[in-house]
Amino acid sequence: MQDSGSLREWVDPASSALLVVDMQNDFCHPDGAFAKRGQDISQALEILPTVKRVMAEARTASVPVFIIRVVRGEDTRWPALERVSRLAFGSDFMPVFVEGTWGAELAEGLEPQSGDIQLDKNRYGAFTGTNLDLMLKNKGVETLVVIGGATNVCVESTVREGFMLGYNIVMIEDACAATTPEYHEGTLATVRVWFGRVEKADDVIAAWGERRDA
Repeated sequence: MQDSGSLREWVDPASSALLVVDMQNDFCHPDGAFAKRGQDISQALEILPTVKRVMAEARTASVPVFIIRVVRGEDTRWPALERVSRLAFGSDFMPVFVEGTWGAELAEGLEPQSGDIQLDKNRYGAFTGTNLDLMLKNKGVETLVVIGGATNVCVESTVREGFMLGYNIVMIEDACAATTPEYHEGTLATVRVWFGRVEKADDVIAAWGERRDA
């Protein structure tokens, strides 16, 4: 990519991919574990229409769509996370994203379509313990357009990992969600300075259209 500074160059459909991170029932449904823990999921609910629109426009622009879930089971336990969760939420904390449960399923309307790639992970970042880097490189991807949740946890972890591996990063701020505005804005501020670009959904969609038409 010749970096002219234009968003159109960064998100060129020929060399970008869309990563949709952890938009699952436990995170973004009123009956999910996050809500039952007492965490605020209003931002997750608010971004759902935008997430769906970005995914649809990516497909139209022939941008590869990677739909990522976090799932945890007996074979993929993470004792360090369990300790932190007990510390933060109490000894009777509710597990999240348990493999095989409704809570680990994708939110309604975000199911993979023809040509999409679904990838399961067991840690915060989408590169840890997966072959995501290999799949992206095989497709010639240079830029990751990242959306989903939580902004300050799994999205940020994925962004950091991707950047360290040499990918250009574009986060779509109105298609990412956290459980507090402060968490959300804190990550966006960090990414703007140290890891990539933070853009609006409408601007990324327009840039895909302009590049495709050109």
